[in-house]
Amino acid sequence: MPLSKSFLVAAIPLLAVSAAAPLHAQIEVDVTGGMTSALVIAVPVMPTPSVASTAAGSTDTLGRQVAEVVSSDLRGSGLFKPQGPSGVPGIAFPEVTAPQFDRWSGAGAAALVQGFVKANPDGGITVGCYLYDVGLRTELTRAGYVVQPSDWRRAAHKCADAIYSRLSGESPFFDSRVAYIAETGPKENRVKRLAIMDSDGANHRFLTNGQNIVLTPRFSPDYKSIVYLSYAGKRPRIYVYDIGTGRQRLVTEGGSAAFAPRWSPDGRTILFSMSNAGNTDIYSVSADGGGTPRRLTTAPGINVGGSFSPDGRKIVFESDRSGSQQLYVMNSDGSGQQRITFGGGRYATPEWSPRGDLIAFTKMQGNFRIGVMTPGGQNERLLTNSWQDEAPTWSPNGRVIQYFRTTQGRGGKSSLWQVDLTGMNERRLPTPVDGSDPTWGPLLP
Repeated sequence: MPLSKSFLVAAIPLLAVSAAAPLHAQIEVDVTGGMTSALVIAVPVMPTPSVASTAAGSTDTLGRQVAEVVSSDLRGSGLFKPQGPSGVPGIAFPEVTAPQFDRWSGAGAAALVQGFVKANPDGGITVGCYLYDVGLRTELTRAGYVVQPSDWRRAAHKCADAIYSRLSGESPFFDSRVAYIAETGPKENRVKRLAIMDSDGANHRFLTNGQNIVLTPRFSPDYKSIVYLSYAGKRPRIYVYDIGTGRQRLVTEGGSAAFAPRWSPDGRTILFSMSNAGNTDIYSVSADGGGTPRRLTTAPGINVGGSFSPDGRKIVFESDRSGSQQLYVMNSDGSGQQRITFGGGRYATPEWSPRGDLIAFTKMQGNFRIGVMTPGGQNERLLTNSWQDEAPTWSPNGRVIQYFRTTQGRGGKSSLWQVDLTGMNERRLPTPVDGSDPTWGPLLP
């Protein structure tokens, strides 16, 4: 559900850092250090100036829930070790802007997050969020969010984003969504539905009813649509699902199987693969549908996938034209095709980072692992080491990768996982049923 127009990012003015606290002396986190250098940060329950009822519950209850989401977000990043809200002292409303620093330094916290939840006369709520350096006893940043009560979780994610950005120097990613394929039923007869949820697994809902198998979803850049493969009519074809209306439309019609759709960064073009006369090639077509698809590859064999660079000028894809699955890069018009992987094993499902500096992939060499490399194929690093990890998708800031993991055996289960670029912080994302083929969207507008 989109935020109402009354949602104001940083509605409470940003307070400049005190001149008495030199920038080089302030706390910061090392985004390359992983959990070994995680910063201890206290997150007490957010008080309310006056307990009041809202459409989402009382303001004192919301104060605890907002703090819990903020704490969970920060913990999930791998950069922080939050304390609270359970197990730490509560604070009175006046303390929000006048912290008792001795209490928190004695508890071993380097940073402190305090805030409040207040009911507004129009039925909305205001969520205030403050970040303090405990050692320097100074405020680092503050923000306020005016939302409808039903959007309190977005305010909490925005608060966590503000804290993450201030302490890491990186772009945020918590206020975003994930789509994936929800799987139920026996392995030989799986029901696969399109589902959507917040980046932490909350607000989950199914978008399709499971009558037709669906695969490989991808968000449009504006979050309004999801492109995916559907076996409607027992034919693999590309569809676009309109999130606002629930309508689905066919993108391209042809006599051949089409699969692996991807959006261009401007949302005007859809890239996909299509099999024809024993060969599989990559095509592009207008996102509006109709028209003749443009063929981008002509090499014999199987050319699959495709992911645009953030500027839309390049495409990375997989091909077995050399005898095994390897990764290639080409210009967006299909020219200049060059192989970039030459190591052992096979490579698949490449995905270009939103930062443009890395390409994530699945490497198949004994087991299936998630890895990253530069766009030229250098500096390959494998981040996971399970039996079957595949299909990476990037967080909006390019620091975390989501993928799905399948366990061994006839009854193997699939689930969604995340790992940061250090490879040290790996965690499972909660879903109500088995999950595969995740796609992580950009920050919500």
